[in-house]
Amino acid sequence: MTGEPYAASPLEEALKVAAGVVLSRSRYAGPEREAAELVRNRRDWLLDLIEASAALRSAARERLPRGAGPARLLFHPDAEVAAEVRRLAEAAAVPSSSAADDRKVRRLGELKERLQRKLAASRQKLEYAHADATRLRGELAETRRAAADAEEELADLRARLAAQQRRLQNPRSLAAALLAALREAPDGTVADTDPVLEGLRRLVEPPRPVLEHVGRPRELRVTPLGGDDHIGGSCLLVEAGGTRLLIDAGIRPGDPPEPPRDVAEALTARPAAVIVTHAHADHCGYVPALAHRLPRLRILATPESCRLMPVMWQDALKVMRHRASRGGSWTPLYGEDAVGTAMERLEELPVGVRRTVGDLTVELFPAGHILGAAGAVISAGGRRVVVTGDVSGFRQASVDGYRLPDGARGAELLVLESTRCAEEHDERDTRIGELIRTVEEVHAGSGRVLIPAFALGRAQELALLVRTHLPHVPVLIDGMARQVSDAYETASGSGQRPLSIFGGNVAAAGRPRDFDGFTEGVVIATSGMLTAGPAVEWAARILPEPHSAVLLSGYQDEASGGRRLLQDAHAGAAEHLLPSHRPVPLRAKVGQVHLSAHADRRGLLRIAEEVSARHTMLVHGLPSRQRAFREVLHVRRHHTVDPGPWH
Repeated sequence: MTGEPYAASPLEEALKVAAGVVLSRSRYAGPEREAAELVRNRRDWLLDLIEASAALRSAARERLPRGAGPARLLFHPDAEVAAEVRRLAEAAAVPSSSAADDRKVRRLGELKERLQRKLAASRQKLEYAHADATRLRGELAETRRAAADAEEELADLRARLAAQQRRLQNPRSLAAALLAALREAPDGTVADTDPVLEGLRRLVEPPRPVLEHVGRPRELRVTPLGGDDHIGGSCLLVEAGGTRLLIDAGIRPGDPPEPPRDVAEALTARPAAVIVTHAHADHCGYVPALAHRLPRLRILATPESCRLMPVMWQDALKVMRHRASRGGSWTPLYGEDAVGTAMERLEELPVGVRRTVGDLTVELFPAGHILGAAGAVISAGGRRVVVTGDVSGFRQASVDGYRLPDGARGAELLVLESTRCAEEHDERDTRIGELIRTVEEVHAGSGRVLIPAFALGRAQELALLVRTHLPHVPVLIDGMARQVSDAYETASGSGQRPLSIFGGNVAAAGRPRDFDGFTEGVVIATSGMLTAGPAVEWAARILPEPHSAVLLSGYQDEASGGRRLLQDAHAGAAEHLLPSHRPVPLRAKVGQVHLSAHADRRGLLRIAEEVSARHTMLVHGLPSRQRAFREVLHVRRHHTVDPGPWH
């Protein structure tokens, strides 16, 4: 290079840094003056080396002070950008003269434009790379979700296979299924006197022994038809004399939802009535289908459940129709006419009132859990069976705990739910305190708290808790929880403990929803597992807010959206893929609120002690947990029986 030296410019200092890197990688590291000499004597060679070596540019860039400004571009990772900067430096070193100045200005302008184009192209490449990375993250999340769905489907198929194997091992269940199919055949297809039909009848409906004398007690027989070694599809067949009745008829959640495991035997038994313990779908969801297929079936439940169940049936039908419309070979379990039939058959049975159904007497007692939930004492003669249904012994904001009647004590059989039999819950007041503190902190920071909640029971409990402890914090109830809350107020209005869900700081979400207008407070929305509904739409807006929070309020299935959100938050993920959404930034606080409405291990042991039945059968739980809890019951001198036919 010729002309005036470039010594006073920041570029000179940058070249010295590069010379220092070169010397440091030689056999010896020379002093700073040797770097200056290298810049002065071998400037072109040094510039060629910088342009050719990406490693040199990278090392020199790290050594430059942060205030080096444009000189850092000499060490740009893109070799073309570094070359443009070099040409810019050479142009700046041309000797001064009028013509030379003009040429210098023109050349500098041209080089500046070229450099700007190169930088713009580099930025565009970076934007494309970022867009590709975002797309690939979304595809990866979608692949993971598909894999989780496939695993869930495989688990479901395994469960169905196990159920089929159980049916094949149980001649009575297999015969019941065949008999039900033959009875539904078109008129004239199978004669009523057909020997095959008669043989199946004898197998399914064995003749009752003749009573030796009038005072002999009738034999009680109890057979779980679903919801015994699993959660969902609860159904229990109770028989005495010539009378059969069912305790619950729930659905098993899934896509598609399914009836109780051995529903064929329930249909064959031709029960006189179904006693519904409470309005959750896993206990009452299949009742409309039974009412449609069994013309004489009576439906008995507490007055509160009789008001809540129609709301749940209508919603379940709407959801089934929506899912069926998306494709597939399945149809809803029942139609609108079945819901109407079931509503017409509802009979209110208040707790503490005995009602006779054939040879059986039924008395309901409060079970806690949710509004209207009841256990049942079924008696025939002097023999009694106690069925707890879903039960809790502690007082909630929306309902008191269970109360056993005198007729439950000393029964022959206790059928005890075991959902939480392996858990020891902390003090409920402590967990409520943690929830209230979190809401208060977020609200003080002008944030929003989303609580996805189950529509029946959990949503109303949360709304009442926030109203009691934080009356200054606005609460919005959205989705199916809004309709059920209306029904809660109506159902409890005539009882001893009327509930007022709405009012004060609690309001129902309007239509259309104003997701951005509600800027501070608590949103309680369905679905509780963050799989669909307005809770997903709220989450899409609240998760990107660093001053807000999402609190999951109940059990989260392995494949649910709520479980995936908890996993992403625990892993520190920057984004989360919501159902039917593109990835959203994950900046909000994510946590879980443990407020179970089921009795824990201690509570279940207390119920077993109070009833002190001759036998105890565990239902509504997971087999591994049930086995461990049975050992605990044995230590406490309670005799347990397998969840199967008992008499």
